Formats: sequence, structure tokens, C-alpha cells
Amino acid sequence: RGKDEKHKVWMPKFRVVREHKDKRRSSDDVERNIFKFKKSSEEKSRKMEKEEKLFRETFMYDKEIRVLATATAGRSVPSRRRADLPVTAGEQLDVIDAVQGHAVICRNAQGRYGYVLVEHLNFR
Repeated sequence: RGKDEKHKVWMPKFRVVREHKDKRRSSDDVERNIFKFKKSSEEKSRKMEKEEKLFRETFMYDKEIRVLATATAGRSVPSRRRADLPVTAGEQLDVIDAVQGHAVICRNAQGRYGYVLVEHLNFR
């Protein structure tokens, strides 16, 4: 025997179960999905820009869009007009502008804008 073989430690080879191989493949797929996330965020930002443009045209809103407050919807309310924003109970809304009367302009998580009555909102 040579010097290299004398100090070599013998390690048993373990058989890899097929399930573990499948799990490895799925973890590789997860790593690949990171790149898809960037694509979806780009699509989301494009959609938000489109919604903002539609909002500006519909409401003739030329001011800067600033969030005045955040509110949660107290109950679900369907939209009656095109300008109204349909809300579901517990939904988080950004209040953009307070208009005359009992309605405020709000934006939901999907980026849609519309009027919501103050009676249906809970402010913190």
C-alpha cells in the first residue's frame, strides 16, 4: 500500500431514495421561479399604470396622487355606477382624495380607483 491509501477513511455510500430526487427537482424549480417573479411584478406595474391612466381620464384628476390615509372596508358593497369602487369586507383601501359630500376616492390593492362612501370605511 502507498501512503495515500493508508490514511483514507472508508465511508459507506447511501442509496438515494427516489422521493428525495423528486424533492431536489422541485427545489430547482423553485429557484427558477425567482426569475418569473420579476416578470409578474413588471406586468403588475404596467397594470397599475394603466389603471392610473384610466382613473385620471374618468375622474378628470390632474393633481398628484397622494395617499391621505388608509382605511378598511366595514362591509361588502357592490358598485352601482362605473365610478364606484366595489369593496369587500375587511379590504384595505388607500384614501386618495376627499370629495364634497359623503364619498372619498379610494384605491384598492389591485390598483383600481373609485368612489366609496365614508359610512362603509373604518379609519384607524
